[in-house]
Amino acid sequence: MKFIHEPADLGYNDLEAVTGDSGRFYTDPEGNKYASVTTVLSILSEEAIQAWRARVGEEEANRISRQASSRGTTVHNIIEKYVANDPDYIKGEMPHNVQTFKDIQPVLDESVTKVYQQEAPLFSKHLGLAGRVDLVGQWKGVDSIIDWKTSRKLKKKEWISSYFMQCAAYAIMWEERTGQPIKQLVVCIAGDEGSQVFVEDRDNWTKDLINTINEYKRRKLFGR
Repeated sequence: MKFIHEPADLGYNDLEAVTGDSGRFYTDPEGNKYASVTTVLSILSEEAIQAWRARVGEEEANRISRQASSRGTTVHNIIEKYVANDPDYIKGEMPHNVQTFKDIQPVLDESVTKVYQQEAPLFSKHLGLAGRVDLVGQWKGVDSIIDWKTSRKLKKKEWISSYFMQCAAYAIMWEERTGQPIKQLVVCIAGDEGSQVFVEDRDNWTKDLINTINEYKRRKLFGR
């Protein structure tokens, strides 16, 4: 499969990023600092994660988190290389990660019809956020923000509202940086129990995104 690339110009190559105890923060070319969209949205799952860590124990929670993070990063990298038409996209990768990719590969072949940017560093002065989007391109011929996820279990839409808000933020950042409006959001999940694709409209998630940003700012000012 050869993917069609039509690179979009953001006007800069990258954004400086720093990760610390309070999350990840980016600096734009003018020196302005922004919280990452994932740092802001993490407030939505804080209580659930704390309860889970208490239930399974810190050591086991750390082991599972490290394993999930490593797997997610590796599968993301395989997808990125595959979509970039790199013939060595699975070279040196562990079989279980290759299998996770293989499960979702037909979806990519059928659906990704054009690529504008991969791993694009974006920011929005309007939202006060920044982040790195997995892929901006066309999904079945429609301009889309596309995000790759991995999961051990199948997801229900109501469990992953933060995924859609994340993509909505990227869509707003992209339009602000390029002038190209994108309304379709695609979350593609590679999992042990099968692949899933969720397609949403940006405008259905913008209000929730703004509310979450405001709550994040309130907590920073006044605490929980």
